[in-house]
Amino acid sequence: MVFHSEYADVPVVSLPIHDAVLGRAAAFGDTPALVDGVGGDGALTLTYGQVDAFHRRVAAGLAGAGVRKGDVLALHSPNTVLFPVAFYAATRAGAAVTTVHPLATPEEFAKQLRDSSARWIVTVSPLLATARAAAELAGGVVEIFVCDRVPEGDGKGEEDGDGVRSLQDFLASAAPEPVVEVDPAEDVAALPYSSGTTGTPKGVMLTHASVATNLAQLEPLMPMGVGDRILAVLPFFHVYGLTALMNAPLRHGATVVVLPRFELDGFLAAIEKHRINALYVAPPIVLALAKHPAVAEYDLSSLKYIVCSAAPLDAALAEACSARLGLPPILQAYGMTELSPATHLVPLAAGNPPPGTVGKLLPSTEMRLVSLEEDGKDVPPGEEGEIVIRGPQVMKGYLGRPEATAAMVDADGWLHTGDIGRVDDDGWLYVVDRVKELIKYKGFQVPPAELEALLLTHDGIADAAVIGVRDADGTEIPKAFVVRQPHAVGLGAEDVLAYVAGRVAPYKKIRQVEFIDTVPRAASGKILRRELRDRT
Repeated sequence: MVFHSEYADVPVVSLPIHDAVLGRAAAFGDTPALVDGVGGDGALTLTYGQVDAFHRRVAAGLAGAGVRKGDVLALHSPNTVLFPVAFYAATRAGAAVTTVHPLATPEEFAKQLRDSSARWIVTVSPLLATARAAAELAGGVVEIFVCDRVPEGDGKGEEDGDGVRSLQDFLASAAPEPVVEVDPAEDVAALPYSSGTTGTPKGVMLTHASVATNLAQLEPLMPMGVGDRILAVLPFFHVYGLTALMNAPLRHGATVVVLPRFELDGFLAAIEKHRINALYVAPPIVLALAKHPAVAEYDLSSLKYIVCSAAPLDAALAEACSARLGLPPILQAYGMTELSPATHLVPLAAGNPPPGTVGKLLPSTEMRLVSLEEDGKDVPPGEEGEIVIRGPQVMKGYLGRPEATAAMVDADGWLHTGDIGRVDDDGWLYVVDRVKELIKYKGFQVPPAELEALLLTHDGIADAAVIGVRDADGTEIPKAFVVRQPHAVGLGAEDVLAYVAGRVAPYKKIRQVEFIDTVPRAASGKILRRELRDRT
């Protein structure tokens, strides 16, 4: 059967994302839009009027530098108050933005540059060396800009001492604002990278309309407005942060207090100082709020609600967190990068949602639960099946990978998530397991195939397989099963851990190693991961 939302359908938002988000910025005027959460009393604050004006000036500067419709710009930065300015400036200039993990190695970054055909990079000064190395490895990059420097000189965009221009230099430019014809249904606004249900990272083509419409779909369940103060600690480069902490609040006049990373005391101090009323977090932060003694040292009384997504949240942990803070039950959400990203959310108005649910279907969204035993057969409420979704938030496809797109989204437009769920009689969804191979480490995607390929480059490793296992805190971590080469009898777990750690971003590191005689495989060569899970 097909499950439908209990909420009225919303029309497709046929606007460029910069207009869909900042269309009312002039009306919000002097309302604080973005606040540097690590600054002191004089912390940099941008009003809505400034965000609107600045992104238009930067768009003019980017156009003057040569950015054109159809280009791809790589945004390589931790959270800063200028991240949204750079993002909306790039889309206004006609570019699609591929967001890059700031901890990516030059090799990982270069792979994304090559795959996306990105010709421009915006980064921050501390990451400039990585960006330059990646650009040199990838080739094809026209120019690198930084977005964390105070303008110098006459504002004409001249290069500074290290030969790199700052986006802030464009603010004083008198260049004409670009006028670019955007087809919201076809043109790509964001190009985040995701592994889907398996495999290596692929560019997810999210159109202006799919991203903007998903914002409209969230509104009936999660209203925001002037006076709301949201703490942006999850990364903007991740589609969850991009939607929940950047696009959605700025669309409605809320104030976003920006943190570059999660550090517990700084996080708690920001809640206290800025009187934050809403948190959008991942399970590790819920764990800290529930158990860490430092929480008692701060005044968190301004908080009204917490939303948790990006990875499964244990119901008992959620209850312990809300009880400790004196808050209503923690609200969960569900989605994935390929869905722009949201399909389900526990409504803010829900008085007492059942424990463990990830919410109800968003407007204009359909869902089926497909049997794991009988191909194509739907299961009724109460039974488990693979979650498949259809709606305006479904991605356009994977960049340059029509076969992978067809494997993910069928001919009728249903996207197969790889997650197993069940729905109760009241329409609440519960995600109970995963058929896909992807590991979610603290909300970040870790594709086993990528780590397996890397392990096989070690001359002491004959074969390897990687799965996700739970550590003592319930966090999913990558565990490697390794077959030694005959000559490598002395290869130890620490050797394997160090080999991988030196070649990947920190969140992708192998956390456990077990040596085995053979990796179990099907006749097709596919790794039998279930057999490996049975060993743990």
